[in-house]
This record gives sequence, C-alpha cells and structure tokens, in this order.
Amino acid sequence: MRGCLLSPDLIVYRPEMCENISPSILRNDLTRILAVEVKKIERSERGSVARSSGLDYNTTPPCGTVRVYDADGNPLDIKAFYLFVCQESRGKGKYEITALTLCDGDILNEDFDLYIRITSQREKRVGLGTYGNGVDRIRPMLIFSNPLGSPHLDRKSTIITKEDLSRDEKRLNPLYRIIRETKEGEEKTYFAYKKKRDEKSYGEVREIREPFPQPAKRVSQTQRRGIFKVPIKINHTE
Repeated sequence: MRGCLLSPDLIVYRPEMCENISPSILRNDLTRILAVEVKKIERSERGSVARSSGLDYNTTPPCGTVRVYDADGNPLDIKAFYLFVCQESRGKGKYEITALTLCDGDILNEDFDLYIRITSQREKRVGLGTYGNGVDRIRPMLIFSNPLGSPHLDRKSTIITKEDLSRDEKRLNPLYRIIRETKEGEEKTYFAYKKKRDEKSYGEVREIREPFPQPAKRVSQTQRRGIFKVPIKINHTE
C-alpha cells in the first residue's frame, strides 16, 4: 500500500508467520517481517556521490525500528532496513545502478523515541496572513548520514547487518567490520558483506571507523532564503 505520506516504502513479511503472533516477537524477527525504505541518489559531475556528507530524510528520521499498523489499526514496531542506490542515466531511457547498500537502520540511528516524536501528529498554525487562509505546517526536515558517501561502499553492492553472518551465510564474503561511536562514547559494531560471485574475499576482514562522511562543521542556525539582488542603487540616506 502506498500514499503520499506513507512510510516506509515497503514491508516484506510472511503472513503465515505473522498472524496472531505477539508484537514483541515481530519487533525483531527478520524471518517474519521487516520494513525497507529506499533512498535514490545521484552523482555529481565529478563522479562523486551527491549529498555525501548528509542526505535529506525529509520529515522522517531514519531508525532501525519503525512503526506500522496491523489490520485492526494497532501499532506494530518492526525492524527497518534502508536501501541506498546510486542511479545513473546512460541515455535513451537506460539507467545503471553504480552503487548499492542495504543496511540495518540502526547504523544510521537507534533512537526510536526521536523517531516517534518526529513522526507523531503535530499542531499546525492556521489562520495566518491578511486574509486568514495561510497555514504553517511546522514540518521538521531531517538530515542524516549517507552510506554511499563512503569510498568503502561506493561502486559496490553491499549489505550491512548487526549480526556476524560469515559462519552461517556461505553466499557472502565479509568485507568490513564497521565501528560507529555514539555521542555518549559507546561503540557500535556492524558487518558489511558482498556476494561471493561478485567479489573475491579480501582475506582478513578490515575494520573501519566512522566511514560515513560528515560536514566539517554543523551550525544550529538555518541558512537565509535565497537573496534576489536587483542591479540598481538606492539612496538610503533620506
């Protein structure tokens, strides 16, 4: 089911394994149900991934757990993955995917309280303007990491998980052990894999820390709207 305000983009589930099952089980069982959000990215003229240091997530922050609703309208919290694809035009209606990463949403953000707070119903400001028909929707606009901005993940097709799949999943070659540090100083570990048929093993798994590019500086103030300059000089002394 799709809609203009619907998130996530896709839910993958096994009906026979979800019917009449406890929400606490469905929250983390990837064999039963999971959500997928898709982010399509372009390249700059220089060949680098656009918005590499911060991607727009619009009004919904990324999160490893998202809220959907069952047939009776009850909330159901499930695991979420994010599919990042870099799509490039090859002319005449043809396109090529030159980078792809499917990752556990927790590597982008684990703060479910933030997710709920931002996505919950908000109050609008109405009755604005001279004629009282203006509305301020007071919509948040979120920016979080862009995994394809990392040179370790660009030009590759990878999957990133919390679990070490190297023992049980024989179709995958481990590439990296990714370490991210929370703002409280806690280290979080993730594993990046690629299909064996696409790339031979590097041998020893390489550890990389904070692979996602960040801007040199974040400021709390928003930028001014675009300024239109009129090419005339005005006498402001009067």
